[in-house]
Parts: sequence; structure tokens; C-alpha cells
Amino acid sequence: MLTRRGLMAALAALAGGAAVGGPAAAQTHTGQDHAGHASGAEPAPAAPGKSGGRVVTPNGASLPWRMRGGVKEFHLVAEPVARQFAPGLTVACWGYNGVTPGPTIEAVEGERVRILVENRLPEHTSVHWHGILLPNGMDGVGGLTQPQIRPGETYAYEFTLGQHGTFMYHPHADEMVQIALGMMGFFIIHPRAPEPVDRDFAIMLHEFAVHPGTSRPDPAVMLDFNTFTFNSTVFPATEPLVCALGDRVRIRLGNLSMDEHPIHIHGHNFRVTGTDGGPVPASARWPETTVLVPVGATRDIGFIADNPGDWAFHCHKSHHTMGAMAHEIRNMLGVDQTGVEERIQKLLPGYMAMGGKGMAAMQDHARHMPGPANTPPMMAGVGPYGNIEMGGMMTVIKIREGLTDYGRDPGWYRQPAGTSARKVEGGEG
Repeated sequence: MLTRRGLMAALAALAGGAAVGGPAAAQTHTGQDHAGHASGAEPAPAAPGKSGGRVVTPNGASLPWRMRGGVKEFHLVAEPVARQFAPGLTVACWGYNGVTPGPTIEAVEGERVRILVENRLPEHTSVHWHGILLPNGMDGVGGLTQPQIRPGETYAYEFTLGQHGTFMYHPHADEMVQIALGMMGFFIIHPRAPEPVDRDFAIMLHEFAVHPGTSRPDPAVMLDFNTFTFNSTVFPATEPLVCALGDRVRIRLGNLSMDEHPIHIHGHNFRVTGTDGGPVPASARWPETTVLVPVGATRDIGFIADNPGDWAFHCHKSHHTMGAMAHEIRNMLGVDQTGVEERIQKLLPGYMAMGGKGMAAMQDHARHMPGPANTPPMMAGVGPYGNIEMGGMMTVIKIREGLTDYGRDPGWYRQPAGTSARKVEGGEG
């Protein structure tokens, strides 16, 4: 099998709950209104701001719920899913309710929740509620705090939420396989008296080993990953974070991968406002432009969108902002390869010589370097000025004055005259 170490050569050559039944019929909510007004539940406060207290999960959604006897009830289905990471890359994952990461669970501090977990996987599973304080029998560690959930079974987890913040859910059963294949999601508990926020985003950081020309992640890979994702998508398929000028913005970041990720913002600085241990007191928040999100942790950041434009938001590990690639290839920098490409193309049509003057020549404005089937180029985005030489774990924060429609991509930013970098003509400087 072609491994990640051989990818560049290949690219060149190929140019404690009890088991219960399923949920009974009841009024269902979309998950985007966590107050529960329609069911007669006690109205929970919605955060002030244009988002109305809702969390936006780019390239994803929140999990629907129903009120039943004063308990907010969710139905979570563990199952195989086909996830399109980007056009030209569809991955055979495992996830929840048809997606990876699974849908975001939203509730309010003080509520009692019941999560019905149905297992449609080919093996047993469990669900751990990462960072949430709850009774031992609800902690979801298979074999330790509960029996495994066998294929075809449904288990109920039920507990009262005594905290607020950004948390996660994931299996504690064969987790090397199940997390590697994409089984994870956000569990967000809103405070009774939330801070005012206009835009509230949730982004799960993850990495996969998808060998060139294949579609199923390799769970045996521990460090040498080749696909780095925001909410299981890679740039340019990552949805932009659309904000109006002056918006108060929160971005929630979660990480259940095998690497830490330094997430960097352009054009702004932010304050670190929370972790999965809880909110950071206002007096203790510190300014950053890059936040390190450790393995098995969440970080909340907040800022004012006061600088209009299209701003990159990405992991600052260079290899994590690229698509399929490899480390152990021959260093061709400075090597004269005159005529090599043409000669080899006679035997291997589509061959591209490794970059002797840097890799940008392989990603010129006419084409991105092609790869095997179901393997996207290392860098695939195209912007108003040509190729955007990033991929993977990256998106764009689009801030516009006078924005009225958050659901529509406003297109590329038009920079005011005199505010753009320009080529210096002869005689200047």
C-alpha cells in the first residue's frame, strides 16, 4: 500500500445508563432555539446579540431535541458516514447522525438532559461527556463505568447540568479506531446569564491518515497524518466565518486529535475567555493572536470584529495548512532539473518535477498539482489574486460593514484604494 511517506512520489508519478428502546414521538426542536418555548419548558435566557444565543457549527449543525417530562432529550446515532472533506475527497468515516464531527449538542446550565445513544456501528461503543461533571455511572467509559453499547442497542445517559462552557463528546471504547475515524462532537452548555455575543462559532480540530487513492482513514497511524481539518473539511471547502463590522465574536475550538494546534488569527487580537475547565475570569484573560489548543482540550476566544476584510484563520504548523503531502522526500532545492520533466512525461504523462526553486512552481496559477483518485492537491484554494497557497486546517473570517445576511458568503473583499500592497515600478523607492 502506498503510504504517506511515498505520497509525493505518487503525486509526481500520477501528476452507566440502562439499555432502552428508541425514543417515543414527541415535539422536536431544531436545536437552534435552546429556550424550549414551544414545549412549555421554563424559558432559558438567550444570549444577547444578532445570533440570538445560537452556536454556528461551520459545515455542520446542532442536534435537534424534544422536551419530555421536563427533560431535554436528544437522540444521538453512532454510525458509519461518508463525509466529503472537499470536492474530490470523500472519506469513509464513523460519526454521529450522518456527519463527523457529530452534531453540536446545546443546552443550558441547570437543565436536565437525556441523551439516547443508538449504536449502528459494526462494533460496540460508548460515549464519554468530556469535561462535564456528572454521576460516575454516566461518564461513558466502557467496561469501567458501564457495559459497552453493543450493535443495535440504545443506551440512555441522563444528568443535570451544573456548569457552563465548551465541552466535547467522544467514545471511550476502541477509541484508537473510533476517534481516528471521526467520532467526536461539541457539547455546549450555555450559562443562565450569558455574556453578550453576536457571532458564536464552534470548530473541531482533527487530523486523519487517508492514504493516497483510498477513502478510509488508517487508525494505525499515530503521528504521520496527511489530512488536517476544521469540522472534518479542508480549505477551500471550509465555510467562511461571516461577521458584520463591530460584531462581538466568540470562536470555540476543540481538539481530540493526536497533535496540539496553534490556531492563529490575522488582522485582530483576541482574549482567551474559556477552557473545558470553565470560563476564564475577565480579570485573568490575556491577549493573543495565536492560541495553543492542546490534545483533549477546548479553548474559547473572543474579539471585536473591528477590522474589515478577508482574514485567514488557521493552524500555524505549516504542514497542517496543506493537503496530502509527505515528509521524507528527496530535497530538490537548488537542483537543476532542466529537461527532466519533459523526458519523464514521455513515460508518465502528467508528471511534475519536484520543486528545485521551491514548491510554488508546482502550484502555479494555471493548475494545482494533481494527485491520485480521491486525493486533493496540497493547496487548492483560489482567491482574487491567484492561488491561495494553503489548504487543510484553514478558513477565512469575512468581516463586512453593513452586512445584513449572515447566511450568504459576501464574496471577496474589495480593498479601498491606497490600502493594498503594490508592485514598485522602476524609479520608485
